[in-house]
Amino acid sequence: MSKYKFITVSFLVVLVTVLAACGGSKKTDEESKEVEVLPEDIVEMRFDQIKLADIQLGKIETRSLSGTTKVNGVVSVAPQSFATVCAPMGGYVKRTSLLPGTLVNKGQLLAVIENPEFIDLQQSYLEAKNKYKFAVAEHKRHSELYENDVYSQKSMQQNTADYKSLKAQLNALRQKLALIGINPDKLNENTIHSSTSIVSPITGYVKSVNVNIGKYVTPSDIMFEIVNNDKLFLELTLFEKDAAKVKKGQKINFLINNESDQHEAIVFQTGKSVSGDKTYKVYANVMSKCKNVIPGMYVNAAIETFGNKVTALPSEAIVSFDDKDYIFVFDKNKQENGKSFTEYRMIEVRKGVTDSGYTEVVLPEDFDVNTTKVVIKGAYNLLSAKKNAGEMSC
Repeated sequence: MSKYKFITVSFLVVLVTVLAACGGSKKTDEESKEVEVLPEDIVEMRFDQIKLADIQLGKIETRSLSGTTKVNGVVSVAPQSFATVCAPMGGYVKRTSLLPGTLVNKGQLLAVIENPEFIDLQQSYLEAKNKYKFAVAEHKRHSELYENDVYSQKSMQQNTADYKSLKAQLNALRQKLALIGINPDKLNENTIHSSTSIVSPITGYVKSVNVNIGKYVTPSDIMFEIVNNDKLFLELTLFEKDAAKVKKGQKINFLINNESDQHEAIVFQTGKSVSGDKTYKVYANVMSKCKNVIPGMYVNAAIETFGNKVTALPSEAIVSFDDKDYIFVFDKNKQENGKSFTEYRMIEVRKGVTDSGYTEVVLPEDFDVNTTKVVIKGAYNLLSAKKNAGEMSC
């Protein structure tokens, strides 16, 4: 009998042990389920961690900030200061003495070209001119006869049509002669020639020479390029986010070829549209004559922004993470297991100008600047807590 009693007692001990183990496992599972999972934009800290990280709160301020925006661009020239010279009717180059870099004045001879078609055009003009003189006298005589009922209306209409047709032909030939550089008023039977002069349309420096003696050029061939460096401007490329920072009249300091001497320019126009790569153009006149500055040069520029009233924070309150800018704001206080915790929320912003230790911030539309408390000191410690989850946060 004692043997069976011993077996019963042993069975009860094993049963209690198993139940206890199951109960403990269940409790452990329940405790693991109670572990809090924080949202991605929340960082949590205990009171002692806040003190150690020197977290301080403040509010968004409105300040007048001035600063500079770094941009790149090229030196350009106004269309009226750049000339591409072609031969209106083409021909063979008979004479030219230009070299790149040569200074030429407006109206100065650049080259002489010749073409047999020039002779034909002058001959046609002189023939039409002589016929027109006769047509004028005939039209006057026929008009008088028509008024005296000696000439029929049909004949008068035919004579008028012939007269006007010849007049139009003469005027067209005059324009063609003027186009190739021949003055029709000085042309007569004794001044017909086979060549014409190509002259400079502006004063400036020869940028390129694309001809030589004996070369045949067509109207589409570029013979010379001439540029006037007196009116240069900068064509700068800005990102879309900087569009609000630049206005007409702002001053620009720029450098070329890594030189130490700065040059000045003033913004005269900003772009009115954004290109496909999310950039837009800003144009600025070069203020002084800089002999080292020529079209096509690459420039590094700094645009001085106006001191407008903007929302701002101490620069150390803004942190960068994954190529974006953020601030931390107070979210709430809470109690867990008898301990006090504070949660801080991470909010994305856009940075503007920086001046005297403060930086402009562009806030979300629903951000309440009057009541929201912002971390103005210790933001980088909060960012470290987010990056190293569990080391500073709990």
